[in-house]
Amino acid sequence: MFAIKFASLLILAYLIGSVPMGVIVGKTFFHKDIRQYGSGNIGTTNTFRVLGVKAGTFVFLFDFFKGTVATMLPLLLGSRHQLWCLLCGVAVILGHAFSIFLKFKGGKAVATTAGFLLGYNLSLFWICFFIFFPLLLITSMVSLTSLIAILLIFFVTLGFHDIPLSIMTAILVVLIYWNHRSNMLRIWHHDENLVPFGLVYWFKQHRS
Repeated sequence: MFAIKFASLLILAYLIGSVPMGVIVGKTFFHKDIRQYGSGNIGTTNTFRVLGVKAGTFVFLFDFFKGTVATMLPLLLGSRHQLWCLLCGVAVILGHAFSIFLKFKGGKAVATTAGFLLGYNLSLFWICFFIFFPLLLITSMVSLTSLIAILLIFFVTLGFHDIPLSIMTAILVVLIYWNHRSNMLRIWHHDENLVPFGLVYWFKQHRS
């Protein structure tokens, strides 16, 4: 009976992850399909760029907290076993990256992964927070920051002696690098979009 209930939670976590809020907000309030503008991505960064700060903030919070909520679904069954929470975290991240509502296409899963970390291990979340934002202040690039941060986070998880978590993070390294293929090309050619703050942004502004 528990197996059936837990399988249902995995499906629910995947469906929660699959909700493409960037697309919904764009079509509902701006009459734009965000996939046809900017980088074509459905996530936070492209939403900020195409639809503005309010829409970008809302989409970020939704994508972030859907990772947290889905990760904590096993608590509904009274289970505090970390493995079950981890598997629900995997499901919500896969849902975001391969949404059933978008013909198994989706976002790059950075915000949803951060939300998963909050729901799974608060100490690890804060470590990742203090890895990500200083890097962003240096690089001025969400993409480059994400690529560096996920590698550092993988090595950090080794210190938690949580083998399933380290395995999942290794898979996330592959997923996030795969989803950032076009970004890596733009970074290589110095064409990647910058956020309007940080060291690299300041340097480019003063050079011009």
